[in-house]
Amino acid sequence: QVRVVESGGGSVQAGRSLSVTCVASGTSDQQRFCMAWFRQRPGKELEGVANIDRVGSILYTDSVKGRFSLSRDNANLFLQMNKLNVEDTGIYYCAAGPGFCTWRRDAFPYWGRGIQVTVSS
Repeated sequence: QVRVVESGGGSVQAGRSLSVTCVASGTSDQQRFCMAWFRQRPGKELEGVANIDRVGSILYTDSVKGRFSLSRDNANLFLQMNKLNVEDTGIYYCAAGPGFCTWRRDAFPYWGRGIQVTVSS
């Protein structure tokens, strides 16, 4: 069974940076998966943050464009988050799936447990 494990995150002051990483393992196919970050901010629905397909094509949600940078090395995923603001606070989830990349959460059968990102003013 595929395992998805996040690391990093933490707590910083607004304007500073954090990073989160994710590793998917357990099958020979995970290097071909779409991999994505979702987040759940307080009082809001789960939302897609960024995703990347097996050949490196990347999509970002509008609110993080120009501030966040996503990359991957096979099934190792890295998200650099710069110029963080309080509205970025939330639980960040790494997700992986065998299909084409979309923003639909049901396209991702494999999920990490989530990691906290906290940005204070």
